[in-house]
Amino acid sequence: MLMNLNRNYVFTIYLTIIRPCLVASQANMSSGSIDADKYSVAYVTVPSTDVGKTIGHGLVKNKLAACVNIVPQVTSIYEWKGEINEDSEALLMIKTRTSMVDKLTEYVRSNHPYEVCEVISLPIKNGNPPYLKWIGDTVPEN
Repeated sequence: MLMNLNRNYVFTIYLTIIRPCLVASQANMSSGSIDADKYSVAYVTVPSTDVGKTIGHGLVKNKLAACVNIVPQVTSIYEWKGEINEDSEALLMIKTRTSMVDKLTEYVRSNHPYEVCEVISLPIKNGNPPYLKWIGDTVPEN
């Protein structure tokens, strides 16, 4: 009887303390350690996919972005010069290093047809570690 109690006690300790620690440890090892805010995704709207392709190719060629996805059609509703407008545009989703966002913005502003172009960026707080590492390997430090 005492042996069964000890076995149950050990099993309970394993389930409640040891196993959760092992699972957490394995999860940390498999996900790797990624610095929050080291990478960003920038969003840019463009009047057409052709303009988006031109800007996207330039960003990747100049090592300002690892990847540019083009969403071919979004509808934008906005106020401009006192009037409400509704336009079809394409959306660029650009993956880069946070340290390169200023240079990326300069490049877009110099190559974009709009008087005031949208370039906004958000830090990537979490993601697939090999993918984030690839961004870092592809886009050099500022």
